[in-house]
Parts: sequence; C-alpha cells; structure tokens
Amino acid sequence: MKTLRIGIDNYGLHPLRLSPLEILRWAKDNGAEGVHFSGLSQEDGKKIDEAYLKDLAQYAASNNLYLEWGGGQHIPFEMDTWKKKEIFTINRKAADEAAALGTRIVRSCSGGLMRWKPESPSTEALLQEMADSLCSQRQMLKDHGVILAIETHFEFTTHELLRLFERCDAEPGDYLGICLDTMNVLTMLEEPVQATERVLPWVVSSHIKDGAIILSSEGLVTFPAEIGKGVINIKKICERLASLPGEICLSVEDHGGCFTLPIFDPIFLSKFPDLTLQEFVCLVQMASHSAEAKRAGQLAITERKKWPDICESRLKRDIQALKKLLHS
Repeated sequence: MKTLRIGIDNYGLHPLRLSPLEILRWAKDNGAEGVHFSGLSQEDGKKIDEAYLKDLAQYAASNNLYLEWGGGQHIPFEMDTWKKKEIFTINRKAADEAAALGTRIVRSCSGGLMRWKPESPSTEALLQEMADSLCSQRQMLKDHGVILAIETHFEFTTHELLRLFERCDAEPGDYLGICLDTMNVLTMLEEPVQATERVLPWVVSSHIKDGAIILSSEGLVTFPAEIGKGVINIKKICERLASLPGEICLSVEDHGGCFTLPIFDPIFLSKFPDLTLQEFVCLVQMASHSAEAKRAGQLAITERKKWPDICESRLKRDIQALKKLLHS
C-alpha cells in the first residue's frame, strides 16, 4: 500500500486554545505529519493576514508538514433563519488564504442538521440552490488553484453529493471534491466503506475518525471512538484512499459527544431515500458489534464536557494507533 501521511485536524485540540502555529508545533512534537485547519476561532481568524500565512507555510515547509485549509461554505443560506446568504465572498477569502499557504484544499462545511429540523427546506431544493451558487464560483476556485472539499457532514449523503457534482458539471480533481469524514457518514445512515467507494474518485482530503453505532429507545446513536476501538474499518478505507493517483493526507479527527438518529420516526427515515436494505443491514450488524464492545467495557461515549481534559492524550493515542494499524 502506498504510504500516506498521517496528521491531525485542529478541531480536536480546540479546547487547548492553541494558535495555528502552536498547533503545527504540537503536531511536529507528537508524531503528526501535518495539520488540516478545518476552522479557526474568531480570535485567531482576526490575526490572519498574508504575513501570518507565510509564517505558517514556512514553518510547515521547514518541518516537512502538510497544510490543508478550511473556512469554506457550500449552502447559500443562513442555517438558523434560512435567509439567502452570499457565500462567494466567504469562499474567495478562504481560497485567497489557501493559495497564500500553498495548499489546494479548502474544506467546506455549512454545519446544517436539516433532516433533524422539520422547518428546513427540502434536500432537493437545497441541492439546486447549492448547484447554482457553486457553479458561479467555478472560475474563481480554478483561478486560485484550489478545490472546495465538501465535508461529509450531517448535511448530505454521498449519494446526494454525487448528484450535486453532476449538476455542477464538475469532474474529479476539478474545482469541487470531498473531505471524507469516516465517522460522519455513519450518522447519515451510510456504511463507511461503502460510502467511501461511492465517492472515492472525488476524495481530496480526509477526517479519519473511528466510531460506533448503538440501538437505543429513541433510534440509533452514533459516537466517535478512539482509533482501533470503534467498529469502522479504518484500515480498509485508508487502503482505498491509497489507491487514488494523488496524495490524500490522513487527518485524524476526534471529539466527544453523540448523535441520535430517530429512525423509528417514518418521516425522519423517509429523508434518506437512497438507503438500501443491504446497507441498513450492515448498520444493524455494526450496532450489534458496538453493543458487544460496550458491554465488555471496550467502548464508551465520551461526554463533550469531558473532552477538554482528555483531548490531548486521546489524539496522541489516535496518531499512534493509526500508524500501527496501517503497518499491521
């Protein structure tokens, strides 16, 4: 298997309130080979200028660390009011910053939980509005030499993102791509290896995150897990990413919390029309394995309030576990 560089996403270290340069130093000191800056605090964001970005790029280059950027958005609406939102300027700023850093990756996440909120527009309406907005940004993104990497978050399934790319008349490696979060797809009722296969040619960056899924009285519950302790086939996914012609960096992401999927509600379940019986059976099997591991004390939900106390030690273990997994 082709060797892929293993780094971190900065989100997991957010409680430490480190500056971008301090995060790069943390990565270097703890065996990571780069950082995906998927987002910055408001305070750090105000400090970003050309000189600051050049300092980051210089430090990364001198220590052989990869850099990937964030700050992009793809849903042209305010997510709380559903008023129209102009995202061209937001993405141009992120593209400017990425170009100054010398990276082609701009991660995009609009942070929506549409299927969980009945007042949200339909998925079809959102896809069309997104396509119209992103098509108008094609030349700008290409001129900057960047790819808007839409994260597999809690907004759209891989099936829907493929339809979006078709509407945008995009090709893999063009101006739109995927930031593959290996655990978030589970929350969108997708088996992670199958989800990876669906969008494989489009993947340009990653959030490598293990996780689990259990059955509860409210439906299914998903949650992140320490790499190697969850039920996601991380090794298989990384092998598939290694088969791509370009370099894909493996950015470890981890955090606390859990997500409830009210699958006993037929209205909620109907919002996943691409879910097949075969894939749902896979999710049930994963839930069974998760329950066994949880009963054995090998797996547990980490409360978000406890994450600040363990984030550093857990990310250190995640990095080493991923290295060991890929060399086993």
